[in-house]
Amino acid sequence: MIEVKDLTKKFGKFTALDGMNLTFTNGKSVALIGPNGCGKTTLIKAILGLNVIETGDIMVDGESVRDHFRYREKIGYMPQIGRYPENMTIEQTIKMIQDTRNVPEDELDTELLRDFELETLYPKKMGTLSGGTTQKVSAVLAFMFNPKIIILDEPTAGLDPLASEILKNKIIKEKNKGKLIIITSHLLSELDDIVSEIVFMNEGKIIVQQSVEDMMSERNSARISESIVSILKEMKK
Repeated sequence: MIEVKDLTKKFGKFTALDGMNLTFTNGKSVALIGPNGCGKTTLIKAILGLNVIETGDIMVDGESVRDHFRYREKIGYMPQIGRYPENMTIEQTIKMIQDTRNVPEDELDTELLRDFELETLYPKKMGTLSGGTTQKVSAVLAFMFNPKIIILDEPTAGLDPLASEILKNKIIKEKNKGKLIIITSHLLSELDDIVSEIVFMNEGKIIVQQSVEDMMSERNSARISESIVSILKEMKK
């Protein structure tokens, strides 16, 4: 579980997060959405410990991220754009991360590694990979260490349809194991089958936090995208 308490983050005079209160519970697949500049990336970086928390707090499984860094071992993170040493091969990169995390071999989750058939590409250097293949490496690393919390930033960007479907099925499977999945995406159509809750942000504030079922029922919509369009129209009034 992640609890965000009265979190405010400013960059100079700009307020990226404005007194935010938010709870992410285990066993949910949550879509974190909103217009560009709404604070999604700032929030994710704060959860990951990449942004210094000045006002408020973030609790991961009841422990403040201010007090220790070990909580990060519970989180798997797939960035929108992965940055890796260009001269290292796929195999070397994965092995380096494995050595850093120090998780026993028999506890590694290699399902995506197998399904993406990445082992056949092991000799390729990271600097030569297409965006889609780099995304596959990032996805493999996000899930590999069996984390309780998985944060995916635009996870299907650059993936071909087959790889996207493989990743979606993996997300559903891990959510059903009781893990917390947080997804950011601009492609609302891809969220319908994989998320159970929507958090809609704007200008550093939470506008809506609601289950997909309740949101679509209240707005009489058949798809998540229709509900979000309805919210956007209300904001413009």
